[in-house]
Amino acid sequence: MTVDAHPHDAVTSNITGRQVRGISEIAAVPISSLASGISPRSNGESKAHIAQLAEVESALPPLLVDRRTMQVIDGMHRLRAAMLQGRQTIEVTFFEGTAADAFLRAVEANVRHGLPLSFADRKAAAARIISSHPHLSDRALAESTGLSAKLIARIRRSTESVPRLNARVGKDGRTRPLSNVEGRKRAAEKMAESPRATLREIARSAGISPATVRDVRQRLERGDDPIPGRLRTAVGHINGTMPHPGSVGLHPVMGTVQSASGTLLEKLTRDPSLRSKEQGRRLLRLFHHNDVGMQEWSALAAAVPPHCAGLVIQAARQYGQTWLKFAQDLDKRTRLRAPMGGLAAGAARERIA
Repeated sequence: MTVDAHPHDAVTSNITGRQVRGISEIAAVPISSLASGISPRSNGESKAHIAQLAEVESALPPLLVDRRTMQVIDGMHRLRAAMLQGRQTIEVTFFEGTAADAFLRAVEANVRHGLPLSFADRKAAAARIISSHPHLSDRALAESTGLSAKLIARIRRSTESVPRLNARVGKDGRTRPLSNVEGRKRAAEKMAESPRATLREIARSAGISPATVRDVRQRLERGDDPIPGRLRTAVGHINGTMPHPGSVGLHPVMGTVQSASGTLLEKLTRDPSLRSKEQGRRLLRLFHHNDVGMQEWSALAAAVPPHCAGLVIQAARQYGQTWLKFAQDLDKRTRLRAPMGGLAAGAARERIA
């Protein structure tokens, strides 16, 4: 067997190995070449378990060893048992990766077989893995540590050093956003632009599941906000008392700032008389483009370089005046068409709200 050069060349030159299913390399190495690694067991090795393994006559599973350091990642009890038996070599499979990945593999291995890890050890291991692998989802870490996803989430929240990411990698290896708020907003916009689009078409465009698209459509049909309250709360906003990006924006036609509980834009988006006409759909798109939260406006203002500030201010004022003129013309036209003047216009506005 050809062995890559590494710090243990003097030892590994005596290693003989074979391929198993073309995936795992099993090699026989001198026991004296192995070193103990960082174990997830707080109480160390169990002498009773080592003695039991030493009595086993059949071959035990190979150890998992870090190829770079020759440290045992999984199998210290088996190694001690082999030493009690007076053996000189032992079979191992090699692992290549970082020390953090090696610890994760050690925990996974001890959860799946051998002497079980205690609940306290699994919790401590989970906290360590959350810090080293913050990109892994709660469910993925739950499977690796033998804990529940809810407990993993609590440990994550209580660990201050863990970075807050916008997406995580699940058990299937796919990366998914933590919140589908933006996807729900895109789905609502797509429904306004293409009323006849299928759930799957909208799902592909918005980057969410067809089931979520169906929920958005049902919410709009009921006149509800397409973003559930729990999602708004999850992204750090309080429903009805604090604006949140997307659901709080300046709506110049009505001359007001919508609160988090407002559904004006959602009701307009649901109205078939607007969605069925190209100009109506264009108007809805303009509204959606202006549907920006206060925090987003602050971020946009911070991104404007000083030498462009004057031009941006001038452009923003011109667009604001254009929207105001549009609102005044529409209000005037509505009053002229209504037989009862302001009362009819007020009733119309009341129906929209």
